[in-house]
Amino acid sequence: MADRTRDDLLQGTLDMLVLKALQLGTMHGWGITERLVQGSKNALQVGQGSLYPALYRLERQGFITSAWGISENNRRARFYELTATGRTRLASERKAWKRMSRAVELILAMTE
Repeated sequence: MADRTRDDLLQGTLDMLVLKALQLGTMHGWGITERLVQGSKNALQVGQGSLYPALYRLERQGFITSAWGISENNRRARFYELTATGRTRLASERKAWKRMSRAVELILAMTE
């Protein structure tokens, strides 16, 4: 098995992480990427090929909205914002994540 310097995101967790980033405030795609990198202390790298499909999916589902604006670099950018439905979804995803991570830890701690 090859060494990995970065952990791969578990399938299905990116949406939850994007919702969490947007819970902290409205931001454009690059800002979301930077927030996730910083929040994970550089352990997670999210490429555009993963982020933007997730953003489009979350918007279609009504969990986020978007609007065009001007970034801090004076460039046109699409800004994303969490909706009330998205806040509810994030809360339920966090509960499910906690249950699943506890279950995985129990299994990994088994000695028999």
